Amino acid sequence: MSSRTAGPQPGPPDAGPPPSSPRLRWLALAVLVLAVLLVGIDATVLGLAAPFLSEDLRPSSTQLLWIGDVYSFVIAGLLVSMGSLGDRVGRKKLLLTGAVAFGLISALTAYASSAETMILWRALMGVAGATLMPSTLALIRNLFPDRRERSLAVGIWGAMASAGTAVGPVIGGFLLEHFWWGSVFLINLPVMAVLVLVGIKLLPESKNPAPGPWDLPSVGLSMAGIVGVVYAVKEAAAYGPRWDVAVTAVVGVLALVSFVRRQLRLEHPLLDMRLFRNRGFTGAVLADLLTILGLSGLVFFLSQFLQMVQSRTPFEAGLAELPAAIGSVVTGLLAGHIARRTSVRGSVSGGLAAVGLALGACAWLQVTTGYVLLGSVLLVVGLGAGLAFTVTADVILSSVPKEQAGAASAVSETAYELGAALGIALLGSVVTGVYRSFPTPSGVPEGAADEARHSLGEAVETAHTLPGGAGERLLATAQETFTDGLRLGAGVGSVILLATALLAWRLLRGQKLEESPAELP
Repeated sequence: MSSRTAGPQPGPPDAGPPPSSPRLRWLALAVLVLAVLLVGIDATVLGLAAPFLSEDLRPSSTQLLWIGDVYSFVIAGLLVSMGSLGDRVGRKKLLLTGAVAFGLISALTAYASSAETMILWRALMGVAGATLMPSTLALIRNLFPDRRERSLAVGIWGAMASAGTAVGPVIGGFLLEHFWWGSVFLINLPVMAVLVLVGIKLLPESKNPAPGPWDLPSVGLSMAGIVGVVYAVKEAAAYGPRWDVAVTAVVGVLALVSFVRRQLRLEHPLLDMRLFRNRGFTGAVLADLLTILGLSGLVFFLSQFLQMVQSRTPFEAGLAELPAAIGSVVTGLLAGHIARRTSVRGSVSGGLAAVGLALGACAWLQVTTGYVLLGSVLLVVGLGAGLAFTVTADVILSSVPKEQAGAASAVSETAYELGAALGIALLGSVVTGVYRSFPTPSGVPEGAADEARHSLGEAVETAHTLPGGAGERLLATAQETFTDGLRLGAGVGSVILLATALLAWRLLRGQKLEESPAELP
């Protein structure tokens, strides 16, 4: 395979040309990142809607868990398969088909009449969502053949992906204070309609000109492996080790091993494992996975801290988290310029080190901590993560052949999902382990304290049922202990982020955004 030179390059023979007008290219990008923003919002907004949904549909505790988790399970399991499918059938075709499905299923989800149908619609929404993220990033490569324009486009893409997760609670909080819970899903419809109508006209088609067949056994192994591992990790974090969880983990690992071995044997693999021989690609994927792992403790428990420890409304809690979105947007837009003026490894390592130090500042977090400290931490986290994620996304895109952009993008997104699952398991167990150890306050029945130890939400509800000052003492103890656990979890996350910064410095040595993609061996 011949090496590519920097600058504009022709696409594969069956790739449509990008729009000739710069204005039309950027308009097409705006539509793509709107879809990414929406997927990020949809991943976080359900947490706020869960109490309202519970009152209406009356799900069991197990059903409620599946309503919350099945979306991410399915997305994680299908990302690699859908990225590879887009490389084969056409990324534009897959994206627009997925957008139509995502909109229709969102409407069905909004009007779900039972917990069972809600689980089904959320699972199908995950299938549609798995077509969107890798397709949008892969299409950017064909929209912007010029490397410097593409770096800015990837920066905007990364900023919107981060912003979606951060503004989800704000939008969800506003909608839930004024409308019924189904409104958080109906907002998907107009966005997907715009994506389809504009995308048909402006998005160029691109795919691998000689992809080979889509190997269904590989699809099954990928799905079974990733879902099995993610499910086992989440279950172990929530309920502790069990024999069925251990069996699921073993099955998942064996499926992933079989998947890798099959890819190495196939003439046209679902995922070309040779991509991982590229040090820049591997370093960027590992950096993404470990960064999300380290951040998960703060991200997952922060909303609970703001609402149940500092007594903010869902809308106020969402607004409090906005500095992270603002920071990620700012550095996402500047990431390409910063990486070229300094270095790729300096940008990624510096961004991760900033996030690690910001998490370390949470060692001073208290129940009564003012917003100055917390807002500053979130702003630095957003600045550092936005810089690191945007540069690694650019490295991943530029490190692989153009015809494999979909599969490479899917690997990046899968690393994100696995990092989140592992982080919630590791750091979640740290936080919950500390929380469940709090002593029974004086005057509080032991049974009530045991109920409160299940979760901070249980503590709030139990405290309201106790007479006199007993409820206040129980809630104060639970809040203090939860804050202790959050401090420790953030501290562990800080260590992980600083170690990841050192790893990125080593693996991304010599990597440059201007360089041509390295040849595959």
